[in-house]
Amino acid sequence: MKFVKGMDLSTLAELEKCGAKYYDNGEEKDILEIMKSYDVDTIRIRVWNDPWSETGESYGAGENDPKTSLEIAKKVTKAGFGVLLNLHYSDFWADPGKQFKPKAWESYGVKELEQAVYDFTLEMMHLYLENGVNITMVQVGNELSNGLLWPEGKVPNYDNIATFVNAGIRAVRKADEERLAGSIKGVCPQMKELSKIPVMIHLDNGGNNALYREWFDNFTKRGEDFELIGLSYYPFWHGSLQMLNDNMNDIAKRYGKDLIVAEVSMGYTMEDYKDYEKLSDEERKGYATKPALVEKIEYPMTIQGQYDFMEDFLKRISHIDGGKGKGFFYWEPAWIPVPGSGWATPASLKYIQDPGPCGNEWANQALFDYKGNALPTLKLIRDFEA
Repeated sequence: MKFVKGMDLSTLAELEKCGAKYYDNGEEKDILEIMKSYDVDTIRIRVWNDPWSETGESYGAGENDPKTSLEIAKKVTKAGFGVLLNLHYSDFWADPGKQFKPKAWESYGVKELEQAVYDFTLEMMHLYLENGVNITMVQVGNELSNGLLWPEGKVPNYDNIATFVNAGIRAVRKADEERLAGSIKGVCPQMKELSKIPVMIHLDNGGNNALYREWFDNFTKRGEDFELIGLSYYPFWHGSLQMLNDNMNDIAKRYGKDLIVAEVSMGYTMEDYKDYEKLSDEERKGYATKPALVEKIEYPMTIQGQYDFMEDFLKRISHIDGGKGKGFFYWEPAWIPVPGSGWATPASLKYIQDPGPCGNEWANQALFDYKGNALPTLKLIRDFEA
């Protein structure tokens, strides 16, 4: 497997709608054209089930329902990228702090949830394959460290966790068999070269070896086969780069799977971006990288610090034991602060029972400055050879 240079551009459609513009060497360009010129090969796109309230209010944060994400995926395929399809199995963010069942599945027990995961996964695979999307890998669930589809699938209930994840894997395999047999029409021609669509299982907290051992020891006893372990690694939350390095070396040996850091980012400034968002203090959460967190990290939050962090990160993950480090996805590198694009809306805050406020939490970790100018880290990514 070629070393993946990936980006998560799930908010792409929303950012474009809100008027985000991107520049490379002072020249305005399409974001995908810029990514292509910096040797990015794969785009990760999240899919939520139904990110709208019962009264039709948007949950925001990219509005990544199947239709919106499909439009992004088609655009990305047309521009020559592969796609990592990231199925959350929730109506909004799914991560270690929240794994809410979709509203339509709220009353379901274990058996019904198993069937729902299978049916939804198969439906998504058909939808994206029939529309010619170049699916190069599929993520069954997102940041599953504490399970999925709570409460039934919450850690330590590994029997149910495996039941749900297995249902997703089986559906991916079923669609892939149909693709290979030629019974799905409209499949992207590039996919003819792909003998099998690899499945990723993704946890957060990439520096926490005990978490990965416990989770995958339990899953591998109960689980269907899969190809990739995905990790999230954010230096301000997930320990040192050495901890990530040590964990990846250990799990590479222990489970024999290829490893991809499915989410990574690093800030380049601690300058405020309130003037760009055009929100009052009460309406905006501000950056996720609070000063107390930033004090702990190994590199400063400067343009050079972002570059140096990524250089260190890339060297480490490309030298994992047994050649098992197979790439990365930088998380939301284009999420610059434009009015109207934030991590949540009042409707979604109600759904996830979060006090808020909304606004953009990520702008100081993008690979573009607040005005949309490409940062030097993109050149590092372009020139890096694993």
